[in-house]
Amino acid sequence: MSEADEWWKNAVIYGIDVERFCDSDGDGVGDFAGLTGKLDHLTRLGVTCVWLLPFFPSTNRDNGYDITDYMQVDPRYGSFDDFLDFVVQAGARGIRVILDLVAQHTSDRHPWFLSARHDARSPFRDYYVWTDHPPRPAPGRGPMFPGQEDSTWTHDPVAQQYYYHRFYHFQPSLNHENPAVWTELERIIDFWMSFGIAGFRIDAAAHMIEKPLDPQGGKDREHRVLRDIFRHVTARIPDALIMSEVDEDESVLPEFFDGRQMNAMLNFSLNNHLLHALAVGRARPLLDGLARLPPPPDNGVWANFLRNLDEADLERLDPGAYDETVAALGPDEDMRIFGRGLRRRLAPMLGGDGLRLRMSLSLLFAMPGAPLICYGDEIGMGEDLSQPGRNAVRNPMQWSKGRNGGFSTAAKSRLTQPVVTGAFGPERVNADDQWQDDGSLLNHVARLAAIRLEHPAIGRRECRPIGDAPDGVVALRYGGADHDLVILHNLSDKPARLDLDLGATCRGQAVALLGEALDTQDGRLRITLPGYDSRWSKWPH
Repeated sequence: MSEADEWWKNAVIYGIDVERFCDSDGDGVGDFAGLTGKLDHLTRLGVTCVWLLPFFPSTNRDNGYDITDYMQVDPRYGSFDDFLDFVVQAGARGIRVILDLVAQHTSDRHPWFLSARHDARSPFRDYYVWTDHPPRPAPGRGPMFPGQEDSTWTHDPVAQQYYYHRFYHFQPSLNHENPAVWTELERIIDFWMSFGIAGFRIDAAAHMIEKPLDPQGGKDREHRVLRDIFRHVTARIPDALIMSEVDEDESVLPEFFDGRQMNAMLNFSLNNHLLHALAVGRARPLLDGLARLPPPPDNGVWANFLRNLDEADLERLDPGAYDETVAALGPDEDMRIFGRGLRRRLAPMLGGDGLRLRMSLSLLFAMPGAPLICYGDEIGMGEDLSQPGRNAVRNPMQWSKGRNGGFSTAAKSRLTQPVVTGAFGPERVNADDQWQDDGSLLNHVARLAAIRLEHPAIGRRECRPIGDAPDGVVALRYGGADHDLVILHNLSDKPARLDLDLGATCRGQAVALLGEALDTQDGRLRITLPGYDSRWSKWPH
């Protein structure tokens, strides 16, 4: 496959919760017609790939991740034709669409599970994991949501057995040892790929290889189900994107990221170190995180993010770094969740500081890989800590100062979730006003996306930290075929004096891409970088 076919290495990915993006019919729930109507926003922003969170029928007890039918559009979000129209209209603008494949579990109200629990002889019984005597959980195999679930096994009074669930009790885990489950997943994949989508984001991929009945915490070391999904998808569409959720220690990541199970991996490891670096205003945690990160396979790319629409999981940090990060970014107990992370959006985590927020988003786009941002972070939306759990960061998109932030014309009582109020409310933070302000955060992100798309070396070539930079400064260099790209970020609020040797290929005045141009004398850069400043410059060869 050529570099041109590996489009995901130079993608700008945008995560969308359809339910909370734009309501077209005034019922208080976002829908596909509303999403299609906002394609101009995505195009102008520079998005090249949309990741849609689950929009399938569900009981909606876990933001749509408790699916009852994999092959329908939830009527609350419109018709199937509305979905198809969105995919077609997005494609006409050069925007690819990937879907969430929630293959680790179903809802307990899915027809498979209903049949399984009512009839021990049902062929669907073995779609799930059952036992009369649950084993004690192996280390690291306890409930994913401590404080909300006490066990990974729940007794079903109809089946008269215990069923396994790695997540909530209403999300029974599928039995990935059963080839019939693979066949079902292939059927689901074939169905959605027939409508022109560009791939899938695989939810909870690392948990699909676990063996729940093994008291030693065993797993399928061949990762057969993940390899089968990748093989099946790419056999049909060779340039499909498979972006997987694998939140594991760095030492384990190469077992998954080998080029035959996924071609993009959500970079939870680097995210931990990014947030630590931002919390303490020092470059070393980030540089250490980059050094510890295993290289992606030849066909792969890291999907980097600052925040997603779950908790900001910080469990890859050592205890001291974790404490520093949580103290700075989530000082109140109500801002924390599950004993491992934060339920906050990016802008309030950074204290609402515009310079710091702009620098942080610039830093994201400079990381080796493909940048991923979630709806609302491009305008600096806030969270709503009055909402339960992770819903604190899943608030409706703020389009204007108008009614309900332009999200919906419905009465407030009918909204799927209240719009944020206060300092981050739509009167102060909205897309319409920011598009009209050339100096806004939104236009800043659009410029970053344009720069990133013009410099594919960031996704394809080795990132080289520049030595001798002060500890508050991240200085990175990418070597393109016809230029050298140098990117500087001051993570501190204090000015930093730089004296860097950039070598013979970086002489004279550079071409400024973002911020003031850099100027060297005989390849040596001497500059004072203001607090929270960012500079992108390149020297053509």
